[in-house]
Amino acid sequence: MNIVRKTLLGLMLVLLSFSNAAFAGMNEDIIQLQKSWEKLKYQTPASSQEKGFEELLEQSKTVTAQYPDQAEPLIWQGIIEATFAGVRNGISGQLAALSLVKNAKNSFDNAIKINPNASNGSAYTSLGSLYYQVPSWPISFGDNKKAKEYLTKGLEMNPDGIDSNYFYGDYLYKIGDLSNAEKVLRKALQASPRAGREVADDGRKKEINDLLNKIANKK
Repeated sequence: MNIVRKTLLGLMLVLLSFSNAAFAGMNEDIIQLQKSWEKLKYQTPASSQEKGFEELLEQSKTVTAQYPDQAEPLIWQGIIEATFAGVRNGISGQLAALSLVKNAKNSFDNAIKINPNASNGSAYTSLGSLYYQVPSWPISFGDNKKAKEYLTKGLEMNPDGIDSNYFYGDYLYKIGDLSNAEKVLRKALQASPRAGREVADDGRKKEINDLLNKIANKK
């Protein structure tokens, strides 16, 4: 009996070690995707972004395939798909962008099914941002009501986050609620710095301040 117990305990330790190693490997892969995305979005000339995001999307698909039961790779694949859609140029590029945003929506939907709490609920925030930024039916799936639903869900899960507040503030600006948009955006500026995400934080703060200037000019 003791031999059986020792054997089972040994197997459990091996499986736990393997699981921890796999999780660590996934985190490293995601960090690499984050760094590449930040560099492309905030530090790369617009003329070079389209090609860069095309290559980064292929990398993200490889990571997602490697960890099929994890939500975080899907979230980052969706973020990359959505950002890539925003930099597509020309008529053919715009048509491809519609396909990319649909793919991004699927990535976020699938991430929520796997683990809605992953990355502080960022799949909800990202999905909400798509709903208010893309055209409505019959061109695409844009829907302000659904946008608010997902964005507020993201805020509930990460009430002090820079991204959750920025996108909700941007949504409020888009629908003309300038007063509340300003309040939410100023809260976004007070978000705690994210370790290792300095480039993203600085870039997002610039976007927030640009939007606050637009609001000020409209008042």
